[in-house]
Amino acid sequence: MLYLHIEPDQQQWLDAFAHHQPDLKVVTAEDDFAADQVRWVAAWNPSEGLFARFPNLEAVFALGAGVDAFVRRDDLSSEVPLIRLLDAGMADQMVEYILWATLTVQRDFDLYADLQRQNKWQEHTARSRDQMRLGILGLGALGQQVAKSLTTYGYPVSGWKRSEIELEGVKVFTGDQGLQQLVQQSDVLISLLPNTPQTRGLLDAKLLGKLPKGAALVNVARGVQVVDDDLLKLLDNDHLRFAALDVFHEEPLPTDHPFWQHPKVAVTPHMAAATLPEPAVKQVVANLKKLEAGQEPEGLVKAESGY
Repeated sequence: MLYLHIEPDQQQWLDAFAHHQPDLKVVTAEDDFAADQVRWVAAWNPSEGLFARFPNLEAVFALGAGVDAFVRRDDLSSEVPLIRLLDAGMADQMVEYILWATLTVQRDFDLYADLQRQNKWQEHTARSRDQMRLGILGLGALGQQVAKSLTTYGYPVSGWKRSEIELEGVKVFTGDQGLQQLVQQSDVLISLLPNTPQTRGLLDAKLLGKLPKGAALVNVARGVQVVDDDLLKLLDNDHLRFAALDVFHEEPLPTDHPFWQHPKVAVTPHMAAATLPEPAVKQVVANLKKLEAGQEPEGLVKAESGY
């Protein structure tokens, strides 16, 4: 038996499970069931104490892009396998969001919007794609897909990862020195980093100040990676041109936060890449079969790294 904990559109998920694994018993909080019969939980944004309800839990499936809401919890033993989604339609959506933010700067759409508010007719010189250097922080499974997709649009793409990898068409930097080098040559810096103790507060004045003057920041990872006051100062002194922020320290973003009204900040409500039920359920079902066969599932989260 699998317990499904997700809102909204719960019925879409139930329908997808019924289609792809009709013999799997899937229950929700609305059903009458015996908790000791639940072997697996598939959840997004799990509530406090959720996993303690199920004494015979064998695995947990995270139905979002990140797993920070699942790791280091008192109600979930590190001995229980935690399995994350590898894509589930999120990569294409991330690419679309990044392209929107990049084009905003490349084609001066933010400046034209300001000119419109002033009733001013003024043309700016356009930049070509090869003049927009994209730097991606975080080349995990999702980051690699995003990086490779962006190269197909003709943008120079670089990426940073703690360990060395080869990625066709993408220049990869590693280590602390590589991080500095990537930032210094990025016209648009994109964070796809996981939420770890090492990444919290990483995007501060010291690092963001190394971006070229007029660069932009796109954060579609986690809000805690950005030091808000530092970012605001860099925007106010015109070192940074634009910031597209989809994630924040507190969500929903408090109504009095300065990001809301800042002329150089675009705020979106954590929507850059939503999990799509159909591909997500296919992954869960495939991994359930692997678990039943005694095989290691794809997307298994390593306890030592937290992702």
